[in-house]
Amino acid sequence: MENSKRRFLKGTCALLAGATGASLLTTVNASESAKAGSDIKYAMVHDESKCIGCRACEVACREVNDVPEGVSRIQILQTGPFGEYPNQFYHFSRKSCQHCEDAPCVNVCPTGAAFIDKETGIVSVNAWKCVGCQYCIAACPYQVRFINPVTHAADKCDFCRETNLAQGKQPACVAACPTKALVFGNLKDSTSEIVQVLRANPTQRAKVALGTRPKLFRILAKSGEVVL
Repeated sequence: MENSKRRFLKGTCALLAGATGASLLTTVNASESAKAGSDIKYAMVHDESKCIGCRACEVACREVNDVPEGVSRIQILQTGPFGEYPNQFYHFSRKSCQHCEDAPCVNVCPTGAAFIDKETGIVSVNAWKCVGCQYCIAACPYQVRFINPVTHAADKCDFCRETNLAQGKQPACVAACPTKALVFGNLKDSTSEIVQVLRANPTQRAKVALGTRPKLFRILAKSGEVVL
């Protein structure tokens, strides 16, 4: 049955891809309107000053979400070393879905496989709707989407929406981090830990000039600052 649906969707992909800009705008506006009524807007903070590059988050994500070898929903990128021995240090940054409020990947998807969950604001994928056209991969300015070699559908971080989060747990990466470098929570809850962290620390987000309104924040590593 699933294969039949996939063949049908592939046959209609070209037709749907030609949908007018007005239709796409209507869909996006409807999604934004639905989200406005929700009491939840999930986001994450990566504190680079606490990250030690152990990659426990990568391992936990792979195990909990059955991510195949060769692809990854999370990457910890290492740069360095900086400074002179013995006072050298490395810099670790996180590469994963930014969970944009205005997500280019959702806007270009011809089948509706890419969507923003109206209850949580999480950008997610319905694998059975995906026809593998890779429009979302091309549209993502953060280059974090990939084709899952098992499902043959677009894949990426979804904050463990269908696994840990559905069981009332923290995302796998957050639970596994030994230094508490990751904080996850609801931006609409003024008492949540993530709101307190954002209020107490200067943060940055990637490519905000694009207007995507990403919900992955970073606290820069203090050791990487210029000292005068």
